Amino acid sequence: MPHHTPLIATIVGGLVLAFIFGTLAHRLRMPPLVGYLIAGIAIGPFTPGFVGDADLAQELAEIGVILLMFGVGLHFSLKDLLSVKNIAIPGAVAQISIATLLGMGMAWALDWPMGEGFLFGLALSVASTVVLLTALQERRLVETKRGRIAVGWLIVEDIAMVLALVLIPALSGVLGGKGEALGTGALLTTLALTLGKVVAFVAVMLIVGRRVIPWILERIADTGSRELFRLAVLAIALGFALGSAYVFGVSFALGAFFAGMILSESELSHRAAEESLPLRDAFAVLFFVSVGMLFDPSILIRHPFLVLATLLIIVVGKSLAALFIVRAFGHPLSTALTISASLAQIGEFSFILATLGISLGLLSPTARDLILGCAILSILVNPLLFSLLDRLKPALEKRERALHPAVADSAPYTAEALHDHVVLVGYGRVGRHVGETLKAQGSQFVVIEDQVELVDSLRAAGINALYGNAVSAEVLQAANIAAARWLLVAIPGAFEAGQLIEHARASNPAIRVIARAHSEAEVEHLEKHGAAHAIMGEREIANGMLACVKSAAA
Repeated sequence: MPHHTPLIATIVGGLVLAFIFGTLAHRLRMPPLVGYLIAGIAIGPFTPGFVGDADLAQELAEIGVILLMFGVGLHFSLKDLLSVKNIAIPGAVAQISIATLLGMGMAWALDWPMGEGFLFGLALSVASTVVLLTALQERRLVETKRGRIAVGWLIVEDIAMVLALVLIPALSGVLGGKGEALGTGALLTTLALTLGKVVAFVAVMLIVGRRVIPWILERIADTGSRELFRLAVLAIALGFALGSAYVFGVSFALGAFFAGMILSESELSHRAAEESLPLRDAFAVLFFVSVGMLFDPSILIRHPFLVLATLLIIVVGKSLAALFIVRAFGHPLSTALTISASLAQIGEFSFILATLGISLGLLSPTARDLILGCAILSILVNPLLFSLLDRLKPALEKRERALHPAVADSAPYTAEALHDHVVLVGYGRVGRHVGETLKAQGSQFVVIEDQVELVDSLRAAGINALYGNAVSAEVLQAANIAAARWLLVAIPGAFEAGQLIEHARASNPAIRVIARAHSEAEVEHLEKHGAAHAIMGEREIANGMLACVKSAAA
């Protein structure tokens, strides 16, 4: 290599290995997140071969944290939280407290400092957003009552962890980490100052940011430049995160979270989420790779009983706590078991807390490795818990309908009653025009959409709508694709469209498929995967223009 380029080597090495191991994980029906962590272990200092630059990886991970938290803010739904606030808020707070105490109990038995035990327990208390939502979406549980409780619970956990990221650095000295161990008066002053800065930041964001952020995006959207819009979204996420840290002294995470939360109130929020997703995904991958670089896998051999004890706190202790809490609030056993299985893992926030703990001198390498190792193991175990729950589901629901018909959870919506109908995938700009015309004609159709709010509004308007990803065989089955006459694919992604067309053809070889394309290559791709017609927007616009010219000449 002619030049020493650690930044390029670390990024390229991390992304290439993340792609390889992520693909393997997907093929083995595991979350790609596991593959990204293994990629980090492979280029970390504890395994042979190429070693990435750990310092640079941490800088890249910081950008990943900012974009991850921006994404959390974009998907934050106060309405979802308020709809289940009576169980989600007290339940999540109680479960976080119990799991933290279990972690502190283990730390006390190992004679660890109190501050290390507290941060260790806190890291074990919070579930992974990515893993939880993926599990719920695969089973079409997001729109059910138990799914809404799980999502609301997760929102409360996320808010609690955002506050922890703000307060822990201020309390570092008291907890035994870097910083001065303050007396009671000085501690209260420091806490009051920290909370005052947070309140000032929140006030500025709610008063000024709520007006400025949507106004900026609306002006940029009016330019019609997709490139500038994408850049504006990223500039807002990164700029507000950095600005909040320098001006108010709060964490990058809090600034990015509030920027996303305020933007989520705008009509442009869905487009903002779409435009920022590719870069968010890329840096999120680098974040997980950097976390994997910190992990010493030899701990699995050196301290197997500590690993087992930590895993039991996550998978058994935390889950049982959630189970008893949900049952204590009078919810059915199936709901309690769904919440328990959803929370029986840890992920992104645990990694962020572990990284913060190391930087502040609050966590030892052993504690960090236990968190990281058991995060990987819990993510691997989680699908097995859901598989067991799927097997128990029919018996549980039958029992609950018999014992408590009034409180039995609602089943996900299906279109079993429809035959010879149209399945319309996507209700954006194109799908909306198609749907309105089909409704005006009195045609039977069902819409598949991945936005809960849009699905709710469609149902309120009397339109059959399903929530979920149309690529999923379960979602297509719920749309009764086997009995449908037409499949209209109005989503812009040709790769995803090709997959769902294949799945639809497998269930109904006679179905007629019309798909949307943006280029000749996409037309060819869609037709190859079974589309009878692939309509390219630019071509139809050109034909329309030529038709106008021809009619005028005549």
